[in-house]
Amino acid sequence: MFYKDDRLALFIDGSNLYAAAKSLGFDIDYKLLRQEFERRGKLIRAYYYTALLENEDYSPIRPLVDWLHYNGFSMVTKAAREYTDALGRRKIKGNMDIELAVNAMELAPHLDHAVIFSGDGDFRPLVESLQRQGVRVSIVSTTRSQPPMIADELRRQADNFIELDALRDTIGRPPREAAPANSE
Repeated sequence: MFYKDDRLALFIDGSNLYAAAKSLGFDIDYKLLRQEFERRGKLIRAYYYTALLENEDYSPIRPLVDWLHYNGFSMVTKAAREYTDALGRRKIKGNMDIELAVNAMELAPHLDHAVIFSGDGDFRPLVESLQRQGVRVSIVSTTRSQPPMIADELRRQADNFIELDALRDTIGRPPREAAPANSE
């Protein structure tokens, strides 16, 4: 489904991809991910979408965001909102679907192929619109988690479904082990 002269762009729903990879028991090596898709076509843009908690002194995702930005990914971030749900649990809201959809629609006239890293069924109308504009769309997610991370309607709409678990040897690295306790 990939052609060497394809102009392609990656649209990575950061939290969705992280959850899918975690459910499969591996971490994404973003340098390898970028290299893999540079081999598959002419990579125009690699977007990464994530919400950040602005009010915390340290965000565990900040080093990744900084590394991605420095290494050629187009970072799209916004402040996450923190709230307490009806059961008193602390929740974080930071949906990036609109930002991803807007970027994909803006870039569509310059693309042959869009690769969306998300299983979120809310992206089905976006995929349909991109296809009407002549853009082929691949979805990267997983059916191998319980429950599957890919919405059936999204998988059916896409031109191509790429099983994330099948990319494990190409773009994955083993999860980091917890550091051993210092015995001094």
